Amino acid sequence: MRRVLLLLALTLAAMLLAVWLGSTPGRAIVEFAGWRLESSFGALALLAGLGAVAIVLIDRTWRWIAGAPRRFALWRRARRERHGYAALTRGLVAVAAGDPTRALREAALADRLLGAPPASLLLSAQAAQLAGDEAGARKHLEAMRASPETEFAALRGLVALAMREGRDADALDLARRAREIRPDATWVAGALIDLETKGAHWLDAERTIDVARRAKLLPAAEADVKRAAVLHEAARLHESKGDRNAAIRAAERAFKLAPDRPEIAVELALLYARDGRARAAGALVEKEWARRPHPALIDAYRRARPVAGALQWVKQAERLAKLAPTHAYSYFALAEAALAAELWGEAKRHAEAAILAEGGEPRAGLCRLMARIAEASGEDAAVAKSWLARAADAPADPAWTCGSCGHPHAEWRALCGRCGAFDKLAWAPPARLAPALQVIEGDKA
Repeated sequence: MRRVLLLLALTLAAMLLAVWLGSTPGRAIVEFAGWRLESSFGALALLAGLGAVAIVLIDRTWRWIAGAPRRFALWRRARRERHGYAALTRGLVAVAAGDPTRALREAALADRLLGAPPASLLLSAQAAQLAGDEAGARKHLEAMRASPETEFAALRGLVALAMREGRDADALDLARRAREIRPDATWVAGALIDLETKGAHWLDAERTIDVARRAKLLPAAEADVKRAAVLHEAARLHESKGDRNAAIRAAERAFKLAPDRPEIAVELALLYARDGRARAAGALVEKEWARRPHPALIDAYRRARPVAGALQWVKQAERLAKLAPTHAYSYFALAEAALAAELWGEAKRHAEAAILAEGGEPRAGLCRLMARIAEASGEDAAVAKSWLARAADAPADPAWTCGSCGHPHAEWRALCGRCGAFDKLAWAPPARLAPALQVIEGDKA
């Protein structure tokens, strides 16, 4: 509206000026190189105005002609970008639909039209991964790292690629670089925890989990469970390096985070015993046995309550068993102590009580214990053999069994010795595998 009013005002002013010049008497004389021009002042002003308009029109026409190549180039660029981004859209749809052939074709078209911008590089990497071309995916992702805007996205793809290829050390370096760029990213925290625990970098993993918990990248309960397992291994690491005080501090923190895990209580009790704190070790084992008896606590109790002979150990076992007098593990501990002290009748009585405590269906370990008692006490050899035969078909004894691959372990570890899974070992019977019977041709009767 302002421009319209301004234009009207200027037009009106020009008209008034023209009227004034036409009605005002006077002549204009111009002499140049022997030429004489004589006219009214109004006509001369009109001629000058028309000349100015002509100059402006000529200038505008020249500028338009001179700028035509640039406008044509801009039009071509806009057209290429329009078609390039359309190819990107079609490529992303192809990736989502699981069509690697079309995704690669559209990615190549987008690269050609757009000159390999970050979006087309990402599409090319995704299409290459979808097609199983890991080398091509790596090439595009590495190209994305050159740009600060796309480095973080490239790192995520490179970390996943390195983990799939088993290059955990490279993946860890890449994940740490990603943390420098975006310390608040949830996937970065998860990748670092997986890689640091898998590589047994326990001290680094503990710090990473703590930071992730504080930043609320991990639920508090999940973070506490992971930290307890990591601190358990950190305690062993400190102990192996001769720093028992640091080992005890790590084990105490682990026990505080996960007081219901017997493996952590056992480790802490053993550290107390090795450090000469027998009373603290014994009190911890007794407290844990009263809450939840576990066979792993027996070794820690023997270290905390050292005795000179087998009969003295029977007394210590009785003291411990009184804290959970009806539990099968208490009867089992008493039976083994009595067997070592050659108290055959007591050993048999406690073993039979353990069988009853387990519901009358003895597990394999109890069957083998009954066989040992029968053999040591001089019973008929057939009795021991019958118990051993029964052990072959009895339920398996609980062990530290991996929840991922089912492999049993003699002692708890944060990493499965077979599949490398983190914090998957639990006290449970391993799966009993039926032996496969195979007949090899050539061995047939």
